[in-house]
This record gives sequence, C-alpha cells and structure tokens, in this order.
Amino acid sequence: MSLVARHLEANGIPTVIVGSARDVVEHCSVPRFVFTDFPLGNPCGLPWDRAMQRAIVAQALDLLEGAGRPRITVRAPFTWKADDPGWRARYGRVDPAERERLLAAGRERRERQAEASALKKS
Repeated sequence: MSLVARHLEANGIPTVIVGSARDVVEHCSVPRFVFTDFPLGNPCGLPWDRAMQRAIVAQALDLLEGAGRPRITVRAPFTWKADDPGWRARYGRVDPAERERLLAAGRERRERQAEASALKKS
C-alpha cells in the first residue's frame, strides 16, 4: 500500500496510510501516515468497536486535509485491548508443541499451490 500511495501522490492524488507496521511504512516515505500500535490486519482498531474505528478514520481524514509538511506520522491515541497489555508478547508466537504440525501444514499448502500453478500452465 505504501508504494501505491507514493505512486498516487506522484500523480497528484493525495493519500494517507493507516497502519501498524511503522518501520515499513515510514521506510517507504509515504506523505501522511496514521500509526496504530495494533496487531497487523487491524489498522483501524478493535473489531466491532465502531467508535474507535470512526475516530481513527476521522484522524486520517484530518491528517489528509491538514498536514503541513510531507512525510508526517501521527499516532492514534488508542491502546489495543487495554485490559490485555501482554498481547504483543503473544502475537505471532508459535507454541513449540505446535511447531511440527504447523510446518507440515505449510508444506502441504505450498504443494497444493504448486500443483494448482502447474495445472494453470498446462
């Protein structure tokens, strides 16, 4: 998305990115970025929390309208599940007991994808 935003900006279309991967987005030099310190895939907030989602979208629109300089990052004023401060330590963690099962599932998925790709080519 960051590279798409840069392309659109280069062609006169203003953009704002809302996201969680701050290092990646800022490295791509997007003009405007609302950083949400949430798990990937949840840039606009908690599922079903419409008030939070609306506030983040409003913040993005305000930034789009009023950014006074390029490459500006603002941080959304929300915390992911305030009652669960340990979510980051668990995010993406693989239980050692599940490692082999997950590795096997990944191999099977790659094999299915390779077979599907081969069928498309024939």
